Amino acid sequence: MITTLTIRQAISEDTESILRIYNQGIEDRIATLETETKDYSYMETWFKDHQGRFSVMVAEREGEVIGWASLNPYSHRCAYNGVADLSVYIDRSFRGQGVGSSLLESLHKVAKENSFYKIILFTFPFNQGGQGLYQKMGYRQVGVFEKQGIMDGQFIDVMIMEKLI
Repeated sequence: MITTLTIRQAISEDTESILRIYNQGIEDRIATLETETKDYSYMETWFKDHQGRFSVMVAEREGEVIGWASLNPYSHRCAYNGVADLSVYIDRSFRGQGVGSSLLESLHKVAKENSFYKIILFTFPFNQGGQGLYQKMGYRQVGVFEKQGIMDGQFIDVMIMEKLI
């Protein structure tokens, strides 16, 4: 049986699922320099900060949230008002199945509706799955910050990608 994937605006009741998926990304060490998992209070505050222009979309299958993507502030400077930073996290059981593409298609529409003209993202050079998704969705590599952070005692490079929308 083929199940339908639904992409929709996140609601506060999704916070626990968003947290679970985000913590998987932290634990798997493939998507963020964060090394400590977050608690519900952290994610509740994060969700409240992601209303209006800085939207969160979720992917839902059979009533279960299996991924999310958000537009995040890039800079507090007004010159960058039309630039958003991007986050995408997919439940580890559903990675590589097109969930990220569906989320990004929807998020790109939301970004345009909210007067963004550019989306940037930061990814690890070794995250081939993420880079494949971003390239497929029209993002281009801008450069690499060498030794941008430390994770598990090792320096980590961070690749910058962008898409004009």
